[in-house]
Amino acid sequence: MFKVPSYEEVTPEAQATFDQLKRAAGKVPNLYATIGYSANALGSYMAFVQAQAKGSFHGKDREGVYLIVSEINGCEYCLASHTLSAIRNHWTEEETLQLRAGTLPDPRWKAIYAIVRSVIEHRGEVAEATLRTFFDTGFSEANLMDLMVLINVMSFTNYVYRMTRIPLDFPPAKPLV
Repeated sequence: MFKVPSYEEVTPEAQATFDQLKRAAGKVPNLYATIGYSANALGSYMAFVQAQAKGSFHGKDREGVYLIVSEINGCEYCLASHTLSAIRNHWTEEETLQLRAGTLPDPRWKAIYAIVRSVIEHRGEVAEATLRTFFDTGFSEANLMDLMVLINVMSFTNYVYRMTRIPLDFPPAKPLV
């Protein structure tokens, strides 16, 4: 049903963003191109991504969160693209699988996984004990709000993919066993 639009099929505003993506990443990923049907949606998304990069979760940690969110939301596309990004950000392939399964043997990542799972599965509700564990592992209220931003930015792309089912343009992520 959905086709990935070509450069010529989007507005000049979206084309300008495509040009930036090509310079930065060497290509316009299919998901970004699809969001580009709306220059406003693509511009808003890109601004949101850039703003959250200034939060308390940095490159490697953001990629870990993105993998957890994408696994819980069942997004093959984002699992494929963010597995590559996670490996570039110094996660091993085995660690990417552990992150997705919630089995990474690090208490901080277990706490992050529990928060993310609860937020997604219970539409934002998180048990007091889950929050306490998160804070007891050294996270702050600011970290929690930054985590909420990451969950939301990744859920947006997860939902766009699940709705459109555009072709993968990254190698598929290994399935969890």
